[in-house]
Amino acid sequence: MKKAFITDTIAVLFILLFVYAATSKLLDYDNFQIQLSQSPLLAPFAHSFSWIVPLIELLIAVMLTINRLRLTGMYAAYNLMILFTAYIIAVTRFSKYVPCSCGGILQKLSWNQHLAFNIFFVIISITAILLYNKHDQTNYSPL
Repeated sequence: MKKAFITDTIAVLFILLFVYAATSKLLDYDNFQIQLSQSPLLAPFAHSFSWIVPLIELLIAVMLTINRLRLTGMYAAYNLMILFTAYIIAVTRFSKYVPCSCGGILQKLSWNQHLAFNIFFVIISITAILLYNKHDQTNYSPL
């Protein structure tokens, strides 16, 4: 029962994070696309990524609400957070100008705070994956 509570809580945290982040990006789409186009690593892909990233975030959030897809959604959340973390490390180490294209209040974080935030979410995703028990899928109530 404790494991289910922890994994459900982590799933809810990711749902809130990804829905908030995707909504912020889509509501301020023009600014998000401009910021992506100013990124030294993502500029060539800015137009595509400006749609793909929020859609992936929303897809993962939906997966986390469906019991039989929750573990897959948690792996997807883990992988996305690893990509976001690697991007932060790469641009802060190898670029002079780095616009934050995160959206909402996440834009207010310093790069070090953002890195810590991402690492926290990587750790809790690993925790959920390790605690997840496949036979519990049918015992979960939908979020």
